[in-house]
Amino acid sequence: MNEEIRDREVRVIGDDGEQLGIMTAKDAYMLALERKLDLVKIAPNAKPPVCKIMDFGKHRYEQQKRDKEARKKQKSATVKEVRLGLNIEKHDLETKAKSAAKFLEKGDKVKVSLRFRGREMGYTQLGYEVLKRFSAEIEEYGVMEGTAKMEGRSLVATYAPKK
Repeated sequence: MNEEIRDREVRVIGDDGEQLGIMTAKDAYMLALERKLDLVKIAPNAKPPVCKIMDFGKHRYEQQKRDKEARKKQKSATVKEVRLGLNIEKHDLETKAKSAAKFLEKGDKVKVSLRFRGREMGYTQLGYEVLKRFSAEIEEYGVMEGTAKMEGRSLVATYAPKK
């Protein structure tokens, strides 16, 4: 911008959006100084490069405001975790399912991990049955992404909220 523009000739656009034509970079800079504004190169790859006369500080401030608004509207999907055990009782499973349903209603994903301890590793098929019961409890709130899989000593399944 301004005196850092090294091109011999540039196409100039005025601060009100009108085409001012092709002129030397020095003349364009002088024109911008007369208007107490900045000369900013907006299309450096064009032949000749395109420069615009604008208030660069104001432009940058408005860009930051637009970026901030865009970040506000973004919703990051958080992953909540619910841990189960192999020998979980029916009521405890229902309680865990209620908390998972709450997370899914808020729009969060839920990671359910069923931990196997000691000799329970020999009964992984029972873990799949516990997960099946858990899925039945929360089927109206979310759907399982993919299939449940073993990760070390845990059986892990991820649920996404229903749309």
